[in-house]
Amino acid sequence: MLPIRDSIQSKRVPIVNITLIVTCVVVYFAQLSVGMRVAVEEWAFRPEFLVPGRAESIGHALSSMVLSMFMHGGLMHILGNMLFLWVFGDNIEDRMGHAKYLIFYLIAGIIATLAHSGASLVTPAPAAIPIVGASGAIAGVLGAYLVLFKHAKVQTLVFLFFIVTVINLPAPIFLIYWFVIQVLSIGTGTGVAYLAHVGGFVAGFLLVRLFADTTSPRPPQQPRPPRVTNLRIE
Repeated sequence: MLPIRDSIQSKRVPIVNITLIVTCVVVYFAQLSVGMRVAVEEWAFRPEFLVPGRAESIGHALSSMVLSMFMHGGLMHILGNMLFLWVFGDNIEDRMGHAKYLIFYLIAGIIATLAHSGASLVTPAPAAIPIVGASGAIAGVLGAYLVLFKHAKVQTLVFLFFIVTVINLPAPIFLIYWFVIQVLSIGTGTGVAYLAHVGGFVAGFLLVRLFADTTSPRPPQQPRPPRVTNLRIE
């Protein structure tokens, strides 16, 4: 399932969300300019950097962790991530405000990376494999969306065998389905950091209360109809 758009209209221009998307695109072209393999090997974060002495410094470990959140492994990877961020991110920024949204996004991405890295450190080989992608941070956005916009609808492109159709799904159904798929995919050996997705989603679901008012906004009050007094003049 792929989201096309949601039913929530933003009240202000999502400056930060657009900047995040543009940054990911710029970094992707930078990767292509130096060679995708070289860029991943030299720029990306590795879980082993959390082990003392494996990274050049704490600053190197942190900077590579943040940079990895803007890197992608291929065209379909970045297109899928940017689609999700475009559909859901603007509404989260709208509720949090620009600065809080940026901080929230980065924290969710870091927690997602740590969730994946913690599991990877159990065995030496995965700990040395670079991790790239905005998926963990975007998963945090999805977790926040589940809290803030329970009554939203998501126009969704659905693939059923040889049938492709578009349906409107309640946001909780779309998001919970996505989350369950990530959980069930952990350990499948596909090379996708599903645990980062799960960690980011849970982080976003829990942290959103620190960054936004989670109470549903009241509907606008309708003005009372004017009282009409019938005057009869004899």
